[in-house]
Amino acid sequence: MDAPILSISGLRAVFRIAGRDIAAVQDLDLVIGSGETVALVGESGSGKSVTSLSIIGLLPKKIGHIAEGSIALRRRDRTVAELTGLDPESLRKVRGNDIGMVFQEPMTSLN
Repeated sequence: MDAPILSISGLRAVFRIAGRDIAAVQDLDLVIGSGETVALVGESGSGKSVTSLSIIGLLPKKIGHIAEGSIALRRRDRTVAELTGLDPESLRKVRGNDIGMVFQEPMTSLN
C-alpha cells in the first residue's frame, strides 16, 4: 500500500500579534490518500486559508509560522518530503513540481 499523498500531524500555526503567539490552527491531523478528493470547509476565520498556506509554505514569515507538527508529502518520485523542515529553495521546487494551490479568488490568478 502506498503512503498517503499528504499527512498532517499535530499542526499548530501561529501568528505573532502584540508580542503574543495566537494560534490560528491548533492540533490539526489530516491524511489524504491517493485518489481522494478533499474540501476544507468552515466558517470565515476557522483556519482554512492558514492551513493551506502552511501546507505549501506560504505563511507570511514576519508574523506567522508553524509552531508544532509535521506535514509529509509523497512526491511524484514516490519519496516523502517533510515540508516543515525544507529550506526555501527545496520548498520552491516542491511547489513547482509536486503541489499547488488555487487561491480563493481563482479568476484573478487563472487566465
